[in-house]
Amino acid sequence: MARVTIAVEDADQPDVVRLLSESDAYFAGFYPPNSNHLLDVSALQRPEIIFCAAREERKLVGMGALAVRARDWGEIKRMYVVPTARGHGLGRIILEFLEQLALGEGLRVLRLETGIRQEEALRLYRSAGFRDVGPFEGYGPDPNSLFLEKSL
Repeated sequence: MARVTIAVEDADQPDVVRLLSESDAYFAGFYPPNSNHLLDVSALQRPEIIFCAAREERKLVGMGALAVRARDWGEIKRMYVVPTARGHGLGRIILEFLEQLALGEGLRVLRLETGIRQEEALRLYRSAGFRDVGPFEGYGPDPNSLFLEKSL
């Protein structure tokens, strides 16, 4: 991969909307609708959400968001890397960027929900120090979901 930059951006851009749609379709192929906890464009524009885009040159190749849920914790949302950019460490770079944003917001804990069939994502999160926990605020038990947490 050429040089990739990650920056906070507006989620309401045509290429971002297309990538959100692509990721929605990807996750719909794995899980039923009630197990997909995806934020749409309007939700990604709320003040407590920080959306970031990863670009190779100007081409959007990945994304992620930090949802500030309380004074001391936040949630990782909408992590996705396009298939052609996978396997090059981009997911880890996006995750580290989101962790730095969380630290800048004064958060002490990061949480996330991910699907049980996302083996690559699970390896990434666990290798980055996330550990399994039960459902947290806003979620109930779901046989298709795993809940992870990391202290910062």
